Amino acid sequence: ETVIPTIDLARSDTAVLAREVRVACQDSGFFYIRGHGIPTSTFRSILDESKAMFDLPSETKAKLRDTSTSRGYTAYQEETLDPTHQTCGDTKEGYYIARDIPVTDPRYNPAQFAAPNVWPDPKELPNFRPQCEAYLADLMRVGRQVTQLLALSLDLKADYFDTAFREPLATLRLLHYPPVVSNPEDGLFACGAHSDYGMVTLLLTDDVPGLQILSKKKEWINVPPGFDNGSSSNNGEKPPDIALICNLGDMLERWTNGLYASTKHRVVITDKGKERHRYSIPFFYEPSFTTLVECLPTCYSLPDNPPKFTPITSGEHLLQKYKQTHADFVHASTS
Repeated sequence: ETVIPTIDLARSDTAVLAREVRVACQDSGFFYIRGHGIPTSTFRSILDESKAMFDLPSETKAKLRDTSTSRGYTAYQEETLDPTHQTCGDTKEGYYIARDIPVTDPRYNPAQFAAPNVWPDPKELPNFRPQCEAYLADLMRVGRQVTQLLALSLDLKADYFDTAFREPLATLRLLHYPPVVSNPEDGLFACGAHSDYGMVTLLLTDDVPGLQILSKKKEWINVPPGFDNGSSSNNGEKPPDIALICNLGDMLERWTNGLYASTKHRVVITDKGKERHRYSIPFFYEPSFTTLVECLPTCYSLPDNPPKFTPITSGEHLLQKYKQTHADFVHASTS
C-alpha cells in the first residue's frame, strides 16, 4: 500500500527529517509538507484570487498572455500533457506567474524567462497582484528549505544547491478545472499523465479530489487534498490543515542519477466532482537558467553505477519540455 508521508519543517531535528525525505523520495516521490509557516488565511486568499481571475470574461483572459515568456493565461485544453493517451487537451485553463523582472532591470532576458509578468487590470482585481507576489515569496522561502533538506538527504551539505538557486526559475501556475468528468478509456483527462519537468513542485489544492500518482506497481493511487475538508489519506489519517503536496521533477531525477524518481501523476475528475470546480496552484522551483545539471558526486560510482544522463543546463532542459507539451509556446529570441 502506498502511503504519502508528512514532513514537518517546523521540527528541529534536520538529520531525522533528511532521512525521512530520502525514504519518501525513493518510495512514492510525493510527500505532504507542514510546518511551513504559511497561514491558512493566505492559502484561502490566493485560491479566492485565482477563482476571481478565472471568472473574468473569456475575451479578457485571452488578452492576458505572453507565450514567448510563458506568462499569463493559457486557454482551456491548450495543454496536452500525455499526447499518447489523450484524444483532446487537458480539461483545464491556467495562468502563469513567475518572478517579475521589468524591462528596465539589468537581469531582463526573455530568452532565459527573465521577464515581466502579465497582470489583470487592478481596477477589476485590485488584490490579485499583491496576493500572488506575496504567495510567490512565501513559497520561494519554503522551496529553499526543501532543497536544503534534499541536499542533506543526498549526503551533501545543506547549502549545496544554494548557488544553483541564486536566480531561480520560480513559477506559480494557477489552475482551474471545470466540472467535466474525465473518461480515461476515451482519452479524456482533466490533466494528462506526466512527470514534472524541473526540480521540486509544491502544490496547493482546494478540497476537491482528483490528483493521482502512479505507484511502483503501476497502479493509480489517489492523493487526498492537502486542504483538509475531512478527507482521509491512504493510511486512514487526515492530512494536516493545510498541507502543501511536494513532488520531485525530471531535473532532480537527472541530478540524482535516477536515485530519486520523478513520479508520473495525473488529474481525473470523477462523478463525485462533477458538480464542483477544482482549483489548484502548483509552484515550480527550478535552478537558475544557466545551472549545469549533471550527476551529483554522491549519486554515482565507477564502474558499477556510472552517470546515466548527459549533462544539460536547467534552461535547455525546461525549453525542451515546454516545446513538447504547449501548443502555443514560442521561445523568445536569444538576447
